[in-house]
This record gives sequence, structure tokens and C-alpha cells, in this order.
Amino acid sequence: MENCIFCKIADGRIKTDAVYEDDKIIAFKDLNPVAPVHILIIPKAHISGVMALTEKDKTLVGEIFLVARSLAEQFGIADNGFRIVANSGENAGQSVPHLHFHLLGGRKLGWPPG
Repeated sequence: MENCIFCKIADGRIKTDAVYEDDKIIAFKDLNPVAPVHILIIPKAHISGVMALTEKDKTLVGEIFLVARSLAEQFGIADNGFRIVANSGENAGQSVPHLHFHLLGGRKLGWPPG
């Protein structure tokens, strides 16, 4: 998608300090963190959000969760707990129409969120 900021990050048009990258997924620190560890994990392919996922995407989503697990270990939040969030739609707070997951940790996270 030409105007999608996450697509521009995924294809290198916008530089970021990636904390993880492979041929399908890239992860980077959120520019406006809400926790000491706040990493965005996105597929490189444009998928507009959770409601655009199809059967063919289930392996990719599984791989994203394994990346989240690895990053939780890497950033020292695996033992005390962390949260993985995917907002879906405007009312949920999805501000970029590209599927992305927030990995949050490093402090006690309240419940319920929002």
C-alpha cells in the first residue's frame, strides 16, 4: 500500500531500528511507548487488520506470536509477564490500518485495559 506507514517501514522506505526482522516479519520499538517495553510486530505483507485475515494467514500469525515470545525473552519481560495486543478498528484504537501487534511489558499492566 503506497501510503501505509508500516508498509514503508517493512520495505525500507522509512528507516527504523528493527529489533527483529526476517523475510515476513519486522519488529521495532514503538515511537510513543506506553510501557518500558513496547514493541510493534508487523507482517511485511499488507494486511489491513484482524478482520482481513484469511486461512492462509494462520501460519504467519503463529510466527508473529513466536517472535513475540522470543522478544519477551530478549527484553527481559518473559518471567514477570507481558501482554500482546492487536487492536481491531477505530473504536479499539487501531490507528494504522496494517495488522500489528503490540508487545508490552516491564511494568504491572492494569486490567481491564482501556
